[in-house]
Amino acid sequence: MPRKARIDAPGALHHIIIRGIEKKTIFRDDQDRDNLLHRLGNVLSETSTQCYAWALIPNHVHLLLSTGLVPIATVMRRVLTGYAQQFNRRHRRHGQLFQNRYKSILCQEDPYLLELVRYIHLNPLRAKIVSDVGGLDRYPYSGHSVILGKRKNSWQNTGYVLGYFGQKLISARRRYRAFIEAGVNMGRRPELIGGGLIRSLGGWSALKSLRTKQIRVKADERILGDSGFVQEALEKANEHFERRTLLKSQGMDMRKLLSRVADHYGVDGEDLRMRSKAQGLARPRAVFCYLATRELGESCASVARSLHITPSAVSKAAVRGQALVHEQNLQNKLLES
Repeated sequence: MPRKARIDAPGALHHIIIRGIEKKTIFRDDQDRDNLLHRLGNVLSETSTQCYAWALIPNHVHLLLSTGLVPIATVMRRVLTGYAQQFNRRHRRHGQLFQNRYKSILCQEDPYLLELVRYIHLNPLRAKIVSDVGGLDRYPYSGHSVILGKRKNSWQNTGYVLGYFGQKLISARRRYRAFIEAGVNMGRRPELIGGGLIRSLGGWSALKSLRTKQIRVKADERILGDSGFVQEALEKANEHFERRTLLKSQGMDMRKLLSRVADHYGVDGEDLRMRSKAQGLARPRAVFCYLATRELGESCASVARSLHITPSAVSKAAVRGQALVHEQNLQNKLLES
């Protein structure tokens, strides 16, 4: 059976689970862990991707991310490809490091965000890396200690999480820690690892009960949320796919888009492609990067090749391009026939 496509959109909340192949270790020491965090921080910052929770376990990783200007799939590909290559070089090994592709679950923010923060940050305790919540407070490879202010991490959005617990920092941190501690006896909580309405209803027995009453529900293993959220997420994903398909059926590709952007700004398209630093090229280049990656679904690598710049430069330009496209209402003008 073919794999289902990722579901994504700007601002979407994702629970990411990355596992080592055959449950093998993906971090052999702190240097490995620091390497992944360094890569992750750079990519999240470049792409305006928000991170609310994270935890590194020897053979897997949990992340709670909100999509920024670049699809989560692009973010994870950049992080994991670079890490796997360096891990293999450093440890003189060959072959696949991660188990298949990572798991990505689109989550309904309310009521799941705080539950997922707690679930993810309790992972080191459940894995017996630390013995109690006090040890978890000091564990350096989880976002929990960062929220408590014991460590600094510029790419983790602690303010958003603490905002749920109050306006004053000290009291918010105290309430947050009490919330984490209250989850210790909740166990592994499989209902928080996807399955959409199936799990939010209380399992298969509850779902079957509704079906015997001829009550129709919507569920999807890629989504954690109630029926309405699942239905809306699937519809939006389908609309986005259909829009990309329509644009491509109309002959819209990177070459045509580049020409339209250049004409709109009154610049030479070849200057955009040849790494020219001539005045007036920054804005059209940023707009092109945003529309090519977000609307046409092109990878940062393919856009980078067309402009003779790096994928990192494309990501940064796309961040600026989003604001320009929305401020000037350029999306339909430049894309539609």
